[in-house]
Amino acid sequence: MKKGIVSVVVALSFMVCAATSSFACNGKVKAVDGTKVTVTCDDGKEMMAEGAAKVGDKVTIKDGKVAPAKKKAIEGC
Repeated sequence: MKKGIVSVVVALSFMVCAATSSFACNGKVKAVDGTKVTVTCDDGKEMMAEGAAKVGDKVTIKDGKVAPAKKKAIEGC
C-alpha cells in the first residue's frame, strides 16, 4: 500500500514539473502595446505577456512575464 502511494506521489510531481516547464517560451517580440507584449515563440506559437521590451528583442516568457533571453556563456574565457 505504501509503495503505491509513493509511486502516485512521484508520478504527480513529475506531471506538475512537466506542465510548469511547458508554459515557458523563447522567441522574438512581434508587437508592443503599453506593457502588453506579443511574442512569436521559436515553435511558431504567439503568446501575450506583460513586461518591458522592444520589437525585435529576444525574450523569454515564463509565468506570463517577459524576461530578457539568457545569453550563452563563452567557453574557454
